[in-house]
Formats: sequence, C-alpha cells, structure tokens
Amino acid sequence: MNATPCCPPITSAPLAEEAAVRLAEVFAVLADPVRLRLFSLIASQPGGTCACDVVGLVDRSQPTVSHHLKVMHEGGLVTRERRGRWIWYEAHPAALADAASLLDCC
Repeated sequence: MNATPCCPPITSAPLAEEAAVRLAEVFAVLADPVRLRLFSLIASQPGGTCACDVVGLVDRSQPTVSHHLKVMHEGGLVTRERRGRWIWYEAHPAALADAASLLDCC
C-alpha cells in the first residue's frame, strides 16, 4: 500500500468526484466473480501468467476469458505483453493501491 494515499480515506472526508469515479471503475471490474478470480490468479504469479494457462482454471471458454482479461486491462488492473503467439498478463503494480488507500480506515 502507498505510504501517502492519493486522497483522504473514504471515512475521513467525502470523496472527490475523480476519486469516486476511479474507485467505482475498480469495483465495477472486480464485481464479477470470474474477473475477481482471474485477477487473483494473475496477481499471485510472479512475472505474470499466460492467458492460455488461466482458461482451464476458471471453467470458462477461451473467448469468455479473453473478454474478462480485456476488461481488466482496460480498467488498468493488469498489463499485457505479447510473447511470441501468446499474451502474458501481469497485475499492474499499483492496481489496487490507490483504491485501497481510499478504503483504509486506520
């Protein structure tokens, strides 16, 4: 977690519109159980993971997994890199840090 949050925690002051929009985007991406599981699978692998490796782990078709990975990438939660014919995904280093700092009640 960041040492200095980007904004005051949600419990100490009303959220600015920009912070509320960003937090809502993160929540919207992770609100789907499949995306939440995919994010967890990717984040738990140092160096990321190949899209081909997660299809069988979430019991969804390849097109469905690709759609969810695209949504997570567009939401800024994962980065992607082409390695040969495969796409590798890695959790964005600060993907949840800013959102977590807004929720930090300590």
